[in-house]
Amino acid sequence: MNDTPSQPPDNETTRALPWAGLAADQFRLLRLAPLPTDRLSGPRPLRFVQLGRLERHSREQSLLRLTLQLPNQIVHSDQNVLEVWADHQRKVVYLGNDDLQVEPQNRGLGRFLLAQAIGWAKQRWGHYQIAASTLPLKDVLNDELRQRRDHFLRSQGVDVQYPDALQLKAGYAAAQVGDLLGDWNQEKVQIIELLDAAAMLQQADQNLREQDVRLRKQEENINAMKREDGTLRFTVSCLAVFVVFQAGLLIWIATH
Repeated sequence: MNDTPSQPPDNETTRALPWAGLAADQFRLLRLAPLPTDRLSGPRPLRFVQLGRLERHSREQSLLRLTLQLPNQIVHSDQNVLEVWADHQRKVVYLGNDDLQVEPQNRGLGRFLLAQAIGWAKQRWGHYQIAASTLPLKDVLNDELRQRRDHFLRSQGVDVQYPDALQLKAGYAAAQVGDLLGDWNQEKVQIIELLDAAAMLQQADQNLREQDVRLRKQEENINAMKREDGTLRFTVSCLAVFVVFQAGLLIWIATH
């Protein structure tokens, strides 16, 4: 599913973009809260995602590149990446590189990334303009997905427009950076600080140790009960043999 719009700079700007080969140099941990199963995207359990951040500046341009990495999961190179460019000569901000696709889907990550980009741009260039662009149609396979996309954009202050009555094409007009909102659902996506992550790991380790102690005690109790059960079985067997012997002895006495 496509979580954010396609907002590329023009071809001339694209050829001039620097810092293409640089990797993220700042990292944070994101907690994705467990959510009810979604009809389109399926189960949504508790997950943790690494957020990578790269920021560069020059006299002509500034770049913010955000990346998401999932544990034990590899995504396509053009997924989970959002680039935001500020053109200081034109005083224009481009939100997005081409077509942002986020995995896992429908977990609030697309809105989170866009909110981070808007906040970054508003801190420095609130008087700049957001470049107008068209929205891609290839990932909007039905009306429900289209409505989700439009709601997602409008919740950030982006004015989605349809030039035709049939709503076959969509786009948004230029807007001032300072007019955008930059909000996300902090119950769905939570930024975990380093000390908090360490505390979580320490608590998880303590819980595992306590659970291991409880399991050992339960195992000892089970073994003790098994030993007692064996002793009781032996005692019952001895009593049964004694009763049979007594009965036989009484019968012999009675018949002789």
